[in-house]
Amino acid sequence: MRTSILVLLCCFFAFTTHAQHSKINVVVIGAHPDDADVDVGGTAYQFAQMGHNVLFVSLTNGDAGHFSKGGGALAKIRMKEAEEAGKRIGVTYKVLDNHDAELMPTLKLRHDIIRIIRNWNADVVITHRPYDYHPDHRNTAIAVQDAAFLVTVPNVAPDVAALKVNPVFLYSHDNFQKPNPFQPDIAVDISAVYDKKVYGMAAHESQFFEWLPWLNGVLEDVPDSEQDRLEWLGKMRLITVTPAMRKSLEKWYNTETAEKASAVEAFEICEFGRHPSDEEIRTLFPMLGK
Repeated sequence: MRTSILVLLCCFFAFTTHAQHSKINVVVIGAHPDDADVDVGGTAYQFAQMGHNVLFVSLTNGDAGHFSKGGGALAKIRMKEAEEAGKRIGVTYKVLDNHDAELMPTLKLRHDIIRIIRNWNADVVITHRPYDYHPDHRNTAIAVQDAAFLVTVPNVAPDVAALKVNPVFLYSHDNFQKPNPFQPDIAVDISAVYDKKVYGMAAHESQFFEWLPWLNGVLEDVPDSEQDRLEWLGKMRLITVTPAMRKSLEKWYNTETAEKASAVEAFEICEFGRHPSDEEIRTLFPMLGK
C-alpha cells in the first residue's frame, strides 16, 4: 500500500513539474478529416493562441464522404482541406491513409495511435465516445481506449519511448443516450472564438458545403458567397448548450459565464486514462476560469 502511494505521488509530481514548466500537448483523434474541428475546434484555437501544441488526427483519409467524388481524388481533396483547416486555427493536422467507412480497431491501428500519442508527448488526448451512429467513430473510440494504458508500457511499440505519465483521455460531446448519455465533466466557453472555429471548419468545403448538406437534403440552401456561407455554417453547427453544460461552466468559470455562454465544447473524462484532480484539469485547460 505504501509503495502504491509513493508511485502515485511520483506520477503526480512528474505531471505537475511537466505542466508548469513546458507547453501543454494535446492530441485530438477523430475518425475523419473535420471530426476534430467539429468537436474541439474552439478549444483547440484557444490552446494554440496561448502557445500550446495541438495535433488533430484523422484515422481515415475520408475517401468515401461525398455523393459525386470518391477514392484517391477525394482523399487528396480532403487532405488539402485538413491542412488548410489546421492553418486557420493554428494546429497541426495529420491524416492517416486508411479507407473511410472501413476502419477497424486492429492491432496495427492501436500501435499507430500509441506512436502518435507518444511522439506528441501528449498531456491530453480527446476522441469520440464508443456510442455513435458511425462505425468509424465507434472503432476510433475503441482503438484509442485500447491505447490509453499501453502508451505507458515500454514493451508495446518499443520503437517509440513510452510516456512516463499517462495522459488524461477525454471523450468529446455527442447526443447519444444509450447505453450511457454524455457527461460534461469539463466545459469550455468558446463563445468569443466561435467564429474562428467556424472559419476553420469552413476549410472542409467538400463536407460542410457539399456532402453533409446533400445528406440532409439542404444542398440548395448553401449560400454562394464566403461570408454568407460562414454565417450559414455557424448557425447550422451551433450545438445547444444544455443545463448540464451550464452547470459544468459554472463550476469551471462562474455563474455569469454559465448564463451568458452561447457556444460551448464539453468533454467527458475517460476512466481508462489518468484520473485528474480539479487542479490538474485547470492546469491542463488554462483557458478555464480561475
